[in-house]
Amino acid sequence: MEAKNKDLWIFVETTPEGTAKNVGIELLNSGRELAAKQGGKLVAVVIGYQTDEAVKAASAAGADRVIVVDGEDYARYTTEAYTYALYTLVEKYGPTSMMIGATNNGRDLGPRLACRLKTGLTADCTALDIDEETGNVAWTRPAFGGNLMATIMCPEHRPQLGTVRPGVFKKPEADESRQAEIIREEIAVPEGIICTKLIEVLKEVAGEVVDLEGAEIIVSGGRGVGGPEGFEPIRELAKVLGATVGASRAAVDSGWISHAHQVGQTGKTVGPKIYIACGISGAIQHLAGMSSSDTIIAINKDPDASIFSVADYSIVGDLFEVVPALTEEIKKLRG
Repeated sequence: MEAKNKDLWIFVETTPEGTAKNVGIELLNSGRELAAKQGGKLVAVVIGYQTDEAVKAASAAGADRVIVVDGEDYARYTTEAYTYALYTLVEKYGPTSMMIGATNNGRDLGPRLACRLKTGLTADCTALDIDEETGNVAWTRPAFGGNLMATIMCPEHRPQLGTVRPGVFKKPEADESRQAEIIREEIAVPEGIICTKLIEVLKEVAGEVVDLEGAEIIVSGGRGVGGPEGFEPIRELAKVLGATVGASRAAVDSGWISHAHQVGQTGKTVGPKIYIACGISGAIQHLAGMSSSDTIIAINKDPDASIFSVADYSIVGDLFEVVPALTEEIKKLRG
């Protein structure tokens, strides 16, 4: 389809309670600059049920305009209903580009929408920019198993579409005084279009629940911990800091800790206030998932470890000596 304007759309995914998920608000933060480069408006698209809180959050996060589709048909995410609604909106308004958070739902929605619109999709992006010569979005994502970063463009089809990992960008400070233009669209889902039915919602699932994306402090272990028991001092440090335990792919692949803790290209992308890397060499796959952290502290006995290239504070030493000593000092400081 032809773009009707130069607007940049951000899909703001909602929870079943009608609030905005973090990734949509994060994307509005990065989208402010990108929309200006494109020469269009920054538009948030909110779909769900009883979404007033999500609409307010999108406006406060910097959206110039918020397009809202609110109804019982959208109370729970379904591929068919959300694709139908977004396709209808894109056909009507014709944005030049659109970004979707790479959540479980976003990874499902993005490809279906791209196919319906007959455009391309760049998935799991970790960086975004606008090419000044062409005005195209430059979507950057890990490629070849994370061994290099590829920048992809979609010069011939519109809208340009991509999914972006949660945690890549920071949430903006909410400005409650902002008043975005609110457009409410009534889009009824045609009879028979939804092929699935929600039977039951399980509040608890088997296995460990680890909130890496929402953590303010993460203490991670890598190959250098040497085995499952090597995570004990890391867990102790995390406990005294009120932090979440993370891990590199090497530690997860070795079976020392569950995949729920994995940070990196094949794990979670995180941006905590403090990231402490213990015994992690700094492979590009791991750096892609944590380099946007506010403060990075690296502990490694190899002075040439790649992790030191992104660290704000570097400690060359044995983690089994450094981490317990650090834990004890923090305990003393906290009384």
